[in-house]
Amino acid sequence: MITRRGMLLSSVGAAAAAGIGLPAFAQDRAIAGIVFQQDQYMRTVLMGMAAAAEASGVELLEANSDNKLEKETQLIDTYIARGVQAIALTPLSADGSIPAIQKAVDAGITVITFGTTVNSDLPKASITSSNIDLGNATGDAASAFLKTLAPDRKVKIATVAFKSLLPEQSDDRVNGFLDKVKDQVEVVAQQDAWLAEKAVAVASDILTANPEIELIYAANEGGTIGAAQAVKKAGLEGKVFVFGIDGTEQLANMLLDPDNVLQAVTAQQPFEVGRLALEAANAVLDGKEVEKNQSVPVLPLTRTNPDGVKAFLEQLKALG
Repeated sequence: MITRRGMLLSSVGAAAAAGIGLPAFAQDRAIAGIVFQQDQYMRTVLMGMAAAAEASGVELLEANSDNKLEKETQLIDTYIARGVQAIALTPLSADGSIPAIQKAVDAGITVITFGTTVNSDLPKASITSSNIDLGNATGDAASAFLKTLAPDRKVKIATVAFKSLLPEQSDDRVNGFLDKVKDQVEVVAQQDAWLAEKAVAVASDILTANPEIELIYAANEGGTIGAAQAVKKAGLEGKVFVFGIDGTEQLANMLLDPDNVLQAVTAQQPFEVGRLALEAANAVLDGKEVEKNQSVPVLPLTRTNPDGVKAFLEQLKALG
């Protein structure tokens, strides 16, 4: 676990000597932020939390459950013992995460969920982007592309998702995509692979077993990166096209790459998700009313709009 407070306190003496004021921690308030994997999306969520924590003078404790429900439970137990006032997390399971969250709430801790949520009213607020909207937006881009690629026939496609990790979220993203292209495609392969290295291997196997495939849809950052790399590894540039989910510097650069592999993604706004999650926690602790379900708009990025992709990259650079 990394604590921003520790980093800040190490410079208190020097700052005081220089006459520089540092924010006081609000009522010695500590808020835990728990993500479930170490990728650019989750790192940017934590950046948003850190910015909001620093602005409000709150101690932020960061942790990663590593996609393990038992570790998520252990982290929550640790923060209960630590005496934090709030926990903001991405639950790994809509049902399986409830007991640990219940334990935190019973201990008087405010719980905020972001990215995913649980089948319970226990969280005081949930900050999400609609997974159906994410799939729909990429599906719209794919539908327009397919009208040019194959106006008079159905295109055989594969999907690379993360159903075994987060079934509800994965299904919403895949079904949202397929709803937009259902009359234009035939799905011939569906596999799970949400980290890039694994997705390269899975997508490569799919392409070997199904040489008729012309399009791969991937439901998250790692899957999208891996699928695009698999297409290039197979030398299928211009023959197989990739559509995906998430917006990162690497994905944006892939959209600008002349290899013509990645065609479109739909970005979430992870910095905003993290910022809103921590602000919601602060608001609840301050006794203020907060909106129960807060939706952060999604952002389509396409190869056909390079200016929009470049503007997105500039936004990422501005976030540091």
